[in-house]
Amino acid sequence: MSYAMTEVKVNKPLHVLAEEAIKKMIVLPEYQNGKLLPNEIELARSLHISRNTLRQAINKMVFEGLLCRRKGYGTWVAKKTITGGVKNWLSFSQEMQRLGIQVKNYELHVSMEQPDENVRRFFGMEDSANDLCLKLERVRGHAEYPFVVFISYFNPKFPISSDDNFAKPLYELLEKQYDIVVHTSVEEISARLAGKRVASKLRIPENDPILIRRRFVYDIKGVPVEYNPVLRLRMDVLKGGGTKRTRSRPSDSRTIQF
Repeated sequence: MSYAMTEVKVNKPLHVLAEEAIKKMIVLPEYQNGKLLPNEIELARSLHISRNTLRQAINKMVFEGLLCRRKGYGTWVAKKTITGGVKNWLSFSQEMQRLGIQVKNYELHVSMEQPDENVRRFFGMEDSANDLCLKLERVRGHAEYPFVVFISYFNPKFPISSDDNFAKPLYELLEKQYDIVVHTSVEEISARLAGKRVASKLRIPENDPILIRRRFVYDIKGVPVEYNPVLRLRMDVLKGGGTKRTRSRPSDSRTIQF
């Protein structure tokens, strides 16, 4: 069966067109019932694209929770996840301001690091020891104590610099300084105990529960911008009227349109 991509006048990257074609394919009943997708060679041939382009599209859909993949077995449609849209999305700083919380930066570390396999896969990077990603780690909170730890990696295709002022709201900085407009965020949410390192940063006991959020951010063209593998949030902040998005059940995955 051919799953060739529909021709469009809009100038979109091939991996985005491939993703759109696969999304149309996986709504067919046989794939909803657990049938494996065609293998990589067959699917790339049907879509008239390279295997590298196909992998980029599938990797994104795996991160979005739409597909599951197991080496040596194949790729199949994931179980239903939580998906929602947000028209007036707010940055963390703006969201806290609405709650009457003045955000304070307790720690801010910027470095260039070799990314691990997950980061490389998300950004579609070649496996090279010379490739570096900008890493941003922040500990933030209000005047009394810190309550959240952020870790972010940025796509090296964008000219984001370690000299930028990351004390500003992040997505406002990206848009005003680099014309990078974030559009979609895929989030995975779970919970666990703080552990020694996080507990020391958030000033809580090691066995206190914390919320874990992993976020994968794309721009308006579907290009990965930010790999935000860890956000650790103190649970007592949620009890005080924290963000509604943190009320999802553990291990939920969802897509947010900014």
